[in-house]
Amino acid sequence: MEQIKVVGFDCDGVMFDTKNANIAYYNRILEHFGKPEMTSEQFEFTHTHTVYESIEYLFQGNLDKINAVHEVRKQISYMPFLKLMEIEPYLKPLLKTLRPEHKTAVATNRTDTITSVLFEHNLQEYFDFVVSALDVEKPKPYPDPIIRILNHFQVEPGEMIYIGDSELDQIASKSAGVFFIAYKNPGLYADFHITSLKEINQILF
Repeated sequence: MEQIKVVGFDCDGVMFDTKNANIAYYNRILEHFGKPEMTSEQFEFTHTHTVYESIEYLFQGNLDKINAVHEVRKQISYMPFLKLMEIEPYLKPLLKTLRPEHKTAVATNRTDTITSVLFEHNLQEYFDFVVSALDVEKPKPYPDPIIRILNHFQVEPGEMIYIGDSELDQIASKSAGVFFIAYKNPGLYADFHITSLKEINQILF
């Protein structure tokens, strides 16, 4: 795919295995309000959605309760949970291979934690552009984050690939018209399916 100029990444589930970190974080919030730990169904939702959507989902739309939860959430720093995130083994080697020939970007439904995540794992220098849920009007599954990347680099949809692991990533990619690579999720509709980031080299080169 010689035409590809930009390679975009989702964060959770692609760049990192964040299952343990996210479970611990949301369970800490639930514990504060005397609620039981997350079910597997609740985790699947929080894994892909923004923190605002996740809190609303976990607290069942109770507006008064949700406002109180967000006040507590602001006091519970995500920083202690960063150490529970496991970076994908081949991520840094891949990023070194891609740049500078390809531009690299992140489009994530994380909000105010993505910058800390990148710094904690010494990844900030490997990405040319980062889009969080705070940077767009509508986060994934809307195509806004990916379109923002396209506009930033002034490239056409056919010149970008996006690597994701969820249906939200699939929908956003297809809506934006970019090539979608499904990571460790054979149930998604994608242009390519991979089980290791090493396979990106085989696709691009």
